[in-house]
Parts: sequence; C-alpha cells; structure tokens
Amino acid sequence: MTKQEKVDFVISTLKNIYPEIPIPLDHKDPYTLLIAVLLSAQSTDVRVNKITPLLFEVADNPYDMVKLSVEEIREIIKPVGLSPMKSKGIHGLSKILIEKYDGKVPENIAALEELPAVGHKTASVVVSQAFGIPAFPVDTHIHRLMYRWGFSNGKNVVQTEKDAKRLFPEAIWNELHLQIIWYGRQYSQARGWDLEKDIITKTIGRKSVINDYYKKKEKRQKKA
Repeated sequence: MTKQEKVDFVISTLKNIYPEIPIPLDHKDPYTLLIAVLLSAQSTDVRVNKITPLLFEVADNPYDMVKLSVEEIREIIKPVGLSPMKSKGIHGLSKILIEKYDGKVPENIAALEELPAVGHKTASVVVSQAFGIPAFPVDTHIHRLMYRWGFSNGKNVVQTEKDAKRLFPEAIWNELHLQIIWYGRQYSQARGWDLEKDIITKTIGRKSVINDYYKKKEKRQKKA
C-alpha cells in the first residue's frame, strides 16, 4: 500500500466505525467547553464530566466564575487532579475574558494560548469543537496511533500534529481527530492492546510495531 492508500484506508475505516461522532466532554457553549478541556489535562473525560456539572451549577460563565475565589474553585474541581494550577487558570482566564473580550471566548488559537493554563492542544480543541474552525489537536491517543500507523516518527506532539495536517485533508480534521481518539480508546490502547481487534494497525501498521507486539505476546505465552 502507498502512503496515500493507507491514509484513505484510515479515513474510510473510521468513517464506517464512527458515522456519528460523540463529543467527549459535556458542555453547552465555548466557555464551558474551554473550562472542561482545561480540566481534562492529565485526567479522564469521565471524571471531568462528573465534576463540571457541579462547577457549572455555581458558575457557567466568566462573570459568575470570578465571583468565586480560587480556593472555592479548587475545592469543587479537586477530584480531577492538578487543582491548584487549574483553579488559578480558570479564575485568571475568566478575568481576562471579561476585561479583554467582553466575556466571550476568542475564536483564534493564538489569542486562546495567551490565556492562563491554556496550551496549544486546549486552544485547538476549543476552536475545532466550539467554532468549527479546522484544527488537529493531538492527544496521547492520536500521538500513539500516528506512530503505530507509520504516519509520524513519534518524537513529539508538535511533529505529530504537523504530519497529521500534511497527510489528512483539512476539511475532515475536526471530525477525524475525534474519530482517532475514540478508535485509540476502543481498539488501539496503550495497555491491554489486542492487535486482532485493531483492524487499522493490523492492516497498515508500522512493521516494527507489529513485530514487537507478536514478540511480546509470544513471551507472555511462554511464561503462562
């Protein structure tokens, strides 16, 4: 298979598996999405979706959020982890949104990246999912799969994002990055991975990754 045929195979397979793509984080507008994505750093979407209703019940907009102290925000979001940094970030960015953007979330990545606790991935998710602007946020699942599929060298997420944007048509970036995330969670996990169920890696995967998988599997069988 040529590189282009592999890319086409990934696109068509993911389209078949995920014709409808659920958005992982519950939100109702750009602001609540921004907060949810910020909270999801080094946490799980499931945990974040349990905490955001409690936070948004008290404050679901920047004006109400700044009425809370950093400590009050921290107390609510503690279960998602990294709460000292995240609570400061939420309070700080809410203040900036009011002062600089009339309480609205800006629609461009550079402006978002200037907000406290907002990195490139968070900014990319917000412009993509809240505003429909083409972006390719790379999380651990996408980083892992782009390497397994031989589409990127796996050195860092910056390179992975460049490679993804070069290989895949811009028109499908927003849905494709979500499809890859769901696929990574369900079929191509970091731990407990079963290659037999992972049709994409089994078909187009990097040879060294597949060989390594079978070597490890053989070792486990010998031990058993």
